[in-house]
Amino acid sequence: MADLREKRQHLQSFLLRHGRIYSGRKPWTQAHARWLSNLTFEHPAQYLVLREYQQAIEDAEARLERLNQQVADVASTWSMAPVVEAYQALRGVAFLTAVTFVAEIGDVRRFENPRQLMAYLGLVPCESSTGERVRRGSITKAGNSRVRRVLIEGAWTYRFPARTSRLLQERQEGLPKTVRAIAWKAQVRLCARYRRLVMAGKRQTVVATAIAREMAAFLWAIGHEVEPRSAA
Repeated sequence: MADLREKRQHLQSFLLRHGRIYSGRKPWTQAHARWLSNLTFEHPAQYLVLREYQQAIEDAEARLERLNQQVADVASTWSMAPVVEAYQALRGVAFLTAVTFVAEIGDVRRFENPRQLMAYLGLVPCESSTGERVRRGSITKAGNSRVRRVLIEGAWTYRFPARTSRLLQERQEGLPKTVRAIAWKAQVRLCARYRRLVMAGKRQTVVATAIAREMAAFLWAIGHEVEPRSAA
């Protein structure tokens, strides 16, 4: 995914240098592709460069899709597959996020409470104490950076009002009622908390980190409701 983002950035920089700015709502859609195909340039070499960038993006997209399918095929036979499916009930936790979380963390039941998991992920504030004086700073970032990154990315979805989309409904089909209840409780709480923190003047990056910390707690709760196949 990072490779795909880099190649897209190359194309966007090329277009920007030549004053070609897309006015549509969202890039990398069919409408954006039609816009790219209708661009005109003064020199033939510029068409060549544009096509090379487009081909690099297409190759990266095909590779990403191929790898995603391979991960899905392997995950379906994994002992942790039921846990991966259950985690996807949570808003902001799609398939790859759930797989990444389980692959890096393992069974969350090894943590006695959600606070331990938050600390393991480096999502708790650092603390400087001198006598009775306690000063808290930014997050420690002492834990697993890969999981921390995917949770913070997922936390941005809570800036929108709480609702169950069709995609989320599909992900929740067949899951235990307790898991779906936890996921809805998380969505109601975190969407409201996101709005409160923004209205309080907090930076959005700080807000997303705070939401990611609480997402870890709800993932811990879901992980205690579903057992891996090997332990069932």
